[in-house]
Amino acid sequence: MAEQVGISRMAVHGIWREHKLKPHQVKGFKVSNDPLFAEKLRDVVGLYLTHRRRAIVFSVDEKSQIQALDRSQPGLPMKPGKCGTMTHDYKRHGTTTLFAALDVQTGTVIGQCQPRHRHDEFLKFLKTIDRRTDKTLALHLIVDNYATHKHAEVKDWLAQHPRFHLHFTPTSASWLNLVERFFRDITEERIRRGVFHSVDDLKTAIQEYLDHRNSNPKPYHWTAKPETILAKVDKAKDMLRTLH
Repeated sequence: MAEQVGISRMAVHGIWREHKLKPHQVKGFKVSNDPLFAEKLRDVVGLYLTHRRRAIVFSVDEKSQIQALDRSQPGLPMKPGKCGTMTHDYKRHGTTTLFAALDVQTGTVIGQCQPRHRHDEFLKFLKTIDRRTDKTLALHLIVDNYATHKHAEVKDWLAQHPRFHLHFTPTSASWLNLVERFFRDITEERIRRGVFHSVDDLKTAIQEYLDHRNSNPKPYHWTAKPETILAKVDKAKDMLRTLH
């Protein structure tokens, strides 16, 4: 830009700062084109904002391919005025998939590590949820549109267990699923900076995190109403249409 306009680079930086422009930063986004977006949105947000008697609302998803990374050299601990260190290279010791069901009301999480994330593993996790919850309560599970959640064998099992009710988020709208907040927290607080010598080490660390969280659970509070979200989505679509 400086070359094209014929001014110095510092002058360009000054103009960017004055107008609060940050061309080096880019945020990702995607507006859902789901034809049933509004209907699914109201269904899911309604589960967050309305307390249901004799029922539990779970936000469910899988965090797949979590790597057991072992650093090539030991890092140095934190010291006054200095952050901890960690080598940029690492050894891979395999992966695991964390299936998680976040109780929207209490903040507790039912978690289970499995080697893969096919419909077989999802069925196994549904059975775990079934065992670990009061059989007299209805269960409302918020899930995304991953094919595993709609497999014929999953549908057959759900038909035999009528207390389970699946609610699907709109396509390209993973931000509607509160369990993603939990995945962010466990990634930042335990996985990303961890050193794991094996998959078993990783699974142990995940279970310890779950136990610690569930000993003093704190729910995530959803506050945005459907009308507010729909207005923002409509505004984004209008903006996109002006670019074509």
